Amino acid sequence: MAASMAWTCGSLSRHRTRLLPGCLTLRKTFHCSAAARTGGLLFSLNKRGLLKDSFPDTAAQDELPRLLQAAPQTIYCGFDPTADSLHVGNLLAIIGLLHFRSAGHHVLAVLGGATAQIGDPSGKTSERERLSTEAAEANSRGIRESLQRIFTNHELHFHDSSRRLGTIDVLNNLSWYKGRGVVEFLSSAGRHFRMGTMLSRHSVQARLRSADGMSLTEFTYQVFQAYDFHHLNQIYGCRIQLGGTDQLGNLMSGHDFIQKVSGEEVYGLTIPLVTSTVGDKLGKSAGNAVWLNRDKTSPFELYQFFLRQPDANVEGYLKLFTFLPMAEVEGLMEQQRQDPGKRLAHKRLAAEVTKLVHGKEGLESAKRCTNALFHSSVQALEEMDDEELQELFKEAPFHELLLEPGITVIETCRRVNAIPEGPRGYRMVSDGGVSINHNRTDNPEQVLIPKLHILSNGLTLLRVGKRNFYIIKWLSL
Repeated sequence: MAASMAWTCGSLSRHRTRLLPGCLTLRKTFHCSAAARTGGLLFSLNKRGLLKDSFPDTAAQDELPRLLQAAPQTIYCGFDPTADSLHVGNLLAIIGLLHFRSAGHHVLAVLGGATAQIGDPSGKTSERERLSTEAAEANSRGIRESLQRIFTNHELHFHDSSRRLGTIDVLNNLSWYKGRGVVEFLSSAGRHFRMGTMLSRHSVQARLRSADGMSLTEFTYQVFQAYDFHHLNQIYGCRIQLGGTDQLGNLMSGHDFIQKVSGEEVYGLTIPLVTSTVGDKLGKSAGNAVWLNRDKTSPFELYQFFLRQPDANVEGYLKLFTFLPMAEVEGLMEQQRQDPGKRLAHKRLAAEVTKLVHGKEGLESAKRCTNALFHSSVQALEEMDDEELQELFKEAPFHELLLEPGITVIETCRRVNAIPEGPRGYRMVSDGGVSINHNRTDNPEQVLIPKLHILSNGLTLLRVGKRNFYIIKWLSL
């Protein structure tokens, strides 16, 4: 069910990523027909590196291009709510859906409120911890917020208004499993699945060879994902499922089930997974996710994640993670080659992704934080609110102090426990070890001056040494 492509913060420099080998080149089975090559959607996605495999293997040659050009189609992708936010790895799936929507097709984003309680074994070496119904519902609300915000940002900032958008719906598969009995479900759906075929799936084989083996619960996951596809096909006319490459077996199960039950021809498309530089899949379970909800990863951190990508990744990521025309991507890369120091392509990549995920306000926040931290911009500090400062300096203590007349630098430092008591703390200030709003001060008895030590937004950024920051919000008497 889940488009299980993923990516948290911590030291962002450790999370530089690369695509799995071959991700930018589609497998030989993925060919586009002559009709598609004249400008069809599949050919366009193929050129961007967003498509890896199709099922059946021959689908992308003739059937799918003709289907997509004949009339608007419905395509779906699933997201299991195993956390309360999506992560950057999910963006390729979301962006894939948005490309289809921009081409006039109808899109379904399906939350796995039911399947998350079972657990997708794909790409996992051990079974997930059991997720309660309450946790799945809470996580679903967070992911729904992620999706709706990104869909809105795309429509506002990236869609060509001269083209008609397809519809978009966010569903939860709990709605069609709630109240169904296990005996009734198995007697109606289970009889269409063959044990030999289910056991042959790569995700099953990998888990059976592991030390812990595989539970019956996990083994049935492919049955539920297949049934999801069938339900969406029957109710919404959905004929295409999009998922990560590790979902290919589940896509095949859905295709086979629908063929047996209704004879309807349906298709699966996979998109590449994104991995770390050492080849690990990025995601929540791997502990290296960069989240899409602001309360887990700030716009600044998301911006920096893409800004710090290795040079070798940037062109591919511009094609994958942005909606820039291919000609514009090529132009950016040419400018980058002529003057690598400006890192124009990196900056554009970071800006485009941040704007998609957090909107223009989020991008402006990321730039303010970047200027405040790396360019010692007092103006940027003055334009920030306390939430942004706390996001930027996550480990920095936050203090609210009463602004008393005549308060000095040394008194301020002591009130927030930034320096030791006594002569040692006094010397730290007088020796120049303290900065206020990026300005070094060496006079402990200096009275705080508005606009210099206290910014117009009522905030002070205090730094002791090189890395110890303290955020002070001043309250009037």
